[in-house]
Amino acid sequence: MQYFPKMKILVLAALFALVNAKHEQYIGWKSYFVGPASLEQLTSLHSSSNQFRLDILSRPTVQTAGVILVHPESQTDFINNLEYLGISYSVHVNDVKIQLDRDDEITDSWKQSLSRSENSTLPFDNYQDWEMIVSYLNETAVRNPNTTTLEKGGLSSEGRDLYYLKISTTNFEDLSKPIILIDAGIHAREWIGIPVATWIINKLTDELNETDLLEKFDWIIVPVVNPDGYVYTRENDRFWRKTRSNNTNNWECVGADANRNFDHYWNTEGVSQDPCDETFAGIEVFSEPESRFIKEIINENLARIALYVTLHSYGSTITYPWSHRIGLSNNALGLHAVGITIVNGIQEFALPQFPRYEVGSSALVLGELISGSSDDYAHSIGVPLTLTVRLPGLIPRSSAGFILDPQYIRQVVTETWNGIAAGARRAGELVN
Repeated sequence: MQYFPKMKILVLAALFALVNAKHEQYIGWKSYFVGPASLEQLTSLHSSSNQFRLDILSRPTVQTAGVILVHPESQTDFINNLEYLGISYSVHVNDVKIQLDRDDEITDSWKQSLSRSENSTLPFDNYQDWEMIVSYLNETAVRNPNTTTLEKGGLSSEGRDLYYLKISTTNFEDLSKPIILIDAGIHAREWIGIPVATWIINKLTDELNETDLLEKFDWIIVPVVNPDGYVYTRENDRFWRKTRSNNTNNWECVGADANRNFDHYWNTEGVSQDPCDETFAGIEVFSEPESRFIKEIINENLARIALYVTLHSYGSTITYPWSHRIGLSNNALGLHAVGITIVNGIQEFALPQFPRYEVGSSALVLGELISGSSDDYAHSIGVPLTLTVRLPGLIPRSSAGFILDPQYIRQVVTETWNGIAAGARRAGELVN
C-alpha cells in the first residue's frame, strides 16, 4: 500500500534533480556590467575577449554599458585588466546558474497567461517554440493564399527545414517593386528577434492595416535562420550562439558563428580559428547551410532588394557597413537616414526603461572589427541598404536576468514593427 506514495516521491525527486541539473555548465560563472568611456577603451576591451574567454551577451558602446559573461578561471585576470585599462565595471549576476534557473521560472510562469491574436496559434507576447513557429508559418500561408507563400531553403545540419515566407500582392512578378528582406535568429541565443520577425509576418498578413506596405513592396521574412542552434538553446544551453554543424569532426566543439561565415573578408577580423570559440568562422566560407541559405535568398533577389534588416540582440543599436574596417560605405548617408527613420519610428512607442538606439557604422559604434557578416556581404554585392538592428534586452544597471522579461516582448515587437515600417517607406524613397 505504500508503493504508490513512494513512487510519487521518487518521481518528484527525479524531476527536481533534472530541473536542478540544468545550466550546470555555468556553475561558477559571473556576469559583469562593463562601461567603457572612450572608443579606445572599447577597442581594448574587445581585443582581450579571446584572451579572457569573454562571452559578450549585451554589446557595450561608449554610451551604454554592456553585459559580459566570464568563465570562473578568467574572472580575476579579467577584473585586473579592466582596472588597468580604467574601464568601469560592476557585478551583474554573481551566480549565472542560479539566475538562469530563475529566468526559467519567469518564462514558465508567464506561459500560463499567453495571449494570442484571433487568427494566430502563435503567442506574440512570449518566446516561441520551433515546432509552434513551423505550424504558424504553414497556417499563415494557408490563410493568406493570395499574398503569402511558404518556401524552403534547404536543410540545416541536423535536418530541419530552413523556412521563409514570401509576401506579395503580385506573387513577386512585378519586377518594379522593391523587396524588403528581414531575418532573425542567426545567433541561436538571441531569442527576442524571432517574435519580432513573426510579428512582422502577422502585420503583413492576418492583421494587415497598412496596405501601402504590400502595394509598394514585396517582403521576404526569415524568422529563424539557425533552427538547430535555437532548439539547442531552448533544451540544453541557453547561451549557445553558433550553428550545430560538425565539420571539424570534434563533437566537443561543434558549430560555427554563421554571422562570421559569409564571403566578405572571411576569417580576417573579429573571428576565432578555434572551433570551440563562440566566434569560430567555420572551416571555409559558406561552410554552414544557414549562411548559404541567406546567401541564396540574397543572390536570387539581388536586383530588387532595397533594404535588408537582420535582427540581433542585445544592444539598442542600428549599425551599417562597414564591419570589417573603420570607414564608411559610399552609401553611408542613405544607410544613416534609414537607420534614423527606424529609430524615430521605434521612439514613438518606446519605454523609458531602455536606452535610445544608437545609429552608425558598425566598426565605430561597436568599437571592434568583424568580418564575414551577412549585412556586409549583402551590401558588398549590391544591396543598397543593409542594417543590423540589435534589439533592446537587459535593462541597464538592472540584475533582472539574462533574458528580456517576457512582459516586454509585446512592447518590443510593436515598437520595432513601427520602426521597420517607417524604414521600409524611407528606403523606397531613396532607392526609387
